[in-house]
Amino acid sequence: MAPLVSLIGGFIVLRLIGLAGVEALDGWQPALRGGLALMFTVTASAHFVPGMRRDLIAMVPPSLPNPGLLVTVTGVLELAGAVGLLIERTATAAGIALALLLVAMFPANVSAARRQITMLGKPATPIVRRSLEQVLYLAAAVAASL
Repeated sequence: MAPLVSLIGGFIVLRLIGLAGVEALDGWQPALRGGLALMFTVTASAHFVPGMRRDLIAMVPPSLPNPGLLVTVTGVLELAGAVGLLIERTATAAGIALALLLVAMFPANVSAARRQITMLGKPATPIVRRSLEQVLYLAAAVAASL
């Protein structure tokens, strides 16, 4: 739920700031890039917080090698993408890269739901809901890269 709230809340707040006169945020795309950057910062932080990290490592499909390394690498990539979204020259590439990263990481979400992995003691997001959220995140990443 935190990623969804971060994306939508960040977008709304930044868009309002733009409408209030902050030129750098005066448009839907800069606000979307900021909201998406906030979302990926939030999700990336989970890769490095001990309790969340343990759960993310458990989410990695058993067929993939070195789950701890994969969680670290994806966290770093999420942070790099978040920064990239905030820099005009790299925003397009960052949006595309983050969209590809979302696609690459989606099987872990499916695996977690099927194996009934818990996240901080709560069940993993059901596949249908997670799939719908994934479509929103992908659309946001693509729109941010235009």
